[in-house]
Amino acid sequence: MSVLASGSTGNSTYIETEKGSLLIDVGLSCKKIEEALNTLGTSLSNIDAILITHEHSDHIKGLKVTAKRYDIPIFANENTWRQIEKKGIEINPGQKFHFNPLEEKEIVGMDVNSFSVSHDAVDPQFYTFARDDKKISVITDTGYVSDHMKGIIKDSDCFVFESNHDVDMLRMGRYPWVTKQRILSDVGHVSNEDAAHAMRDVITPRTKRIYLSHLSLDNNIKELAKMSVEQVLNQYDIDTKDEIMLCDTDKAAPTKIYTV
Repeated sequence: MSVLASGSTGNSTYIETEKGSLLIDVGLSCKKIEEALNTLGTSLSNIDAILITHEHSDHIKGLKVTAKRYDIPIFANENTWRQIEKKGIEINPGQKFHFNPLEEKEIVGMDVNSFSVSHDAVDPQFYTFARDDKKISVITDTGYVSDHMKGIIKDSDCFVFESNHDVDMLRMGRYPWVTKQRILSDVGHVSNEDAAHAMRDVITPRTKRIYLSHLSLDNNIKELAKMSVEQVLNQYDIDTKDEIMLCDTDKAAPTKIYTV
């Protein structure tokens, strides 16, 4: 797997098995997604499925062009499809597939489960991917991590986990107060500290890697996110030096391929 890009300006994650490969979201331009995949030694022509989490532009920016150029099956829930259509993004009916919350589908040899999150989109959902006793969970764009969400993602080998903002940077930053309230709300984004407390509840001995994702361009920096998460996890005696690796993600550069 590789996080192709993550942040306020665009999000996309790549996962492959010997049976094929998929993308979670296409929040970059089609050209930039192709360039990112090329650095990994693959291309959009090799992608077997695209899973959409919600309709915000930083998750579907490249959807229209990608769907037009490549005959890739695209999965989203019913409400999200309606919002995508309202944005004027027309998708060939033969490429549209419904994947509603709490459903399970087999895609490229993985058991893929969807689950709802708390975010100000119409019906946002994220996914877990399981195969051969290995599990990857992707969870960003949520105002908080409920016990129900924790139960679904717990015991993963690898997480792509939101660590959106530093609360003090956000409070003192340039955003209008109404925007700050939205981000801090239960339908906004989780802070570094809140993310770490949620991680503490889902990490198990099998967990080896956590990608800190969806960092705010204005209200966070990689070093601060990692330091904040480390401090909280270390308080719970979770070893972030030798047992679990906290990994950066970038708004423009893919992470190196990691084999779970």
